[in-house]
Amino acid sequence: MKIETGQGRAYKIASIIILVILAFLFTFPLYWIVTGAFKNGADINATKPIWVPTEWVMNNFDKLMKQRSVPLWEIYLPFGSFFNGGKKVLLTAGPEAPAAIRWLINAVLMCVLAMLITCLTAAMAGYALAKKRFNGRAILFSLIVCAMALPKQVILIPLLKEMSALRLYDSLWAVIFPTVGWPFGVFLMKQFSESIPGEILEAARIDGAGHITILVKVILPLSKAILAVMVLYYGVSIWNGWFWATAILRDREKYPLQVVLREILISNDSQGMNAGAVGDAEAVAQSIRYATIMVATVPILLVYPFLQKYFASGVMIGAVKE
Repeated sequence: MKIETGQGRAYKIASIIILVILAFLFTFPLYWIVTGAFKNGADINATKPIWVPTEWVMNNFDKLMKQRSVPLWEIYLPFGSFFNGGKKVLLTAGPEAPAAIRWLINAVLMCVLAMLITCLTAAMAGYALAKKRFNGRAILFSLIVCAMALPKQVILIPLLKEMSALRLYDSLWAVIFPTVGWPFGVFLMKQFSESIPGEILEAARIDGAGHITILVKVILPLSKAILAVMVLYYGVSIWNGWFWATAILRDREKYPLQVVLREILISNDSQGMNAGAVGDAEAVAQSIRYATIMVATVPILLVYPFLQKYFASGVMIGAVKE
């Protein structure tokens, strides 16, 4: 039986106090955003901070949703303009809905598709670089590592020209495809694939499994933890990304929510949000900002609990040598 000394008890109490303080500091901005989304203009304009809304209102979300009606979604065939005389090929379009919902769907669609394709391509490339021997493998991996150091601003003009040449400009595919080639994801999967014993792959080959079967039934199931890390890190990066989407998208209906959120945050009024409320314009704009930030934050908060177990084990990969 372990007897806890006075010094150990003091250390434990101090650790708990520090953790509670850190937890408060990290969660307070989220609390302020949530409460701010339900505050009225008087609470927002108050001289002293109002920690709890005096009146919980839903008007801020009503203002956010009272946009001009647009199709709920529009999905175009990628590269379809090459076969349709330069015109985009529309596959499907949804019913009319407020623009705010369309922006949210655009963000979810781009994030999910980019993550799925990225995880698949990173797993394929990582497996090939780790377990296959071919000419130029070391050079190719070195180029991938070097690409990790390139900032987005450096490749902005080449990407714009490439998307224009592929006739993907001003489409969601122009936002999704450039994000798929994530060098760090390939690097991460390559390092992880090297830790998979070769005997497992050899046993699968003896059973008649090909490369695709090995990837789907062996590599991917063993990579759940590392894929969860990639989904969280890269998913949050895509979700919060606005730089490339601002450069490549022209039609406001195709904007993801984060681009619109940035416009709201840097504006001094409620431009483009159809506030339509009587009162101080800045208070109205501030309340809409809080509501928009809350809507943009909720999807990440909903996804994280399902991936927390895999994320924790994925972070520990390589920390302890078995």
